[in-house]
This record gives sequence, C-alpha cells and structure tokens, in this order.
Amino acid sequence: MGDVAAKIKVMPNSPELDLDELEDRLAASLPEGATIRGFGKEDVAFGLVALLPTVIVPDGAGGTEAVEEAFAEVDGVESVAVENVGRL
Repeated sequence: MGDVAAKIKVMPNSPELDLDELEDRLAASLPEGATIRGFGKEDVAFGLVALLPTVIVPDGAGGTEAVEEAFAEVDGVESVAVENVGRL
C-alpha cells in the first residue's frame, strides 16, 4: 500500500483573516499519520483567497474524510472541498 495525495480547497470565512495563521491552525489540526506537503493559494473574489494544502494520508486511512472533518472544525474556515486526489 502507498500514500494518497489530496489537494483540498479551504475557504476562509473572511478576506481579513491572516492566512499564515490559518495555515498553522490547519497543520495543527491534522489527524495522526497525515502530513501537509505544501500550501497553494487561489484568488477567489473581492480579496478572498482560498488555501490549497496538499495533504498526504496513508492509503489505509480510508481516504481524506478525517482530514476534511478536522479542517472544517478549524476556527476561520468557511468550507472544505477536495479538489484532486491521487496515489503516490
């Protein structure tokens, strides 16, 4: 078994939110075994910028659901959506 890489779109709830702090909170919320390989950013509209972390989870973890749930509970997160998934 290998690992699964997922690009997840995390929408902050405000354009004024400090994205560096949000990145730290997302990294701290990860379930055991999951890691973040890096963050991308995507301009959405009206100054709102979405974070695009690439998350690596073990294949045996059963997918990205635990990561999505953990990210959704982070203060400042409006929504979480998986953009792309692939095996490493």
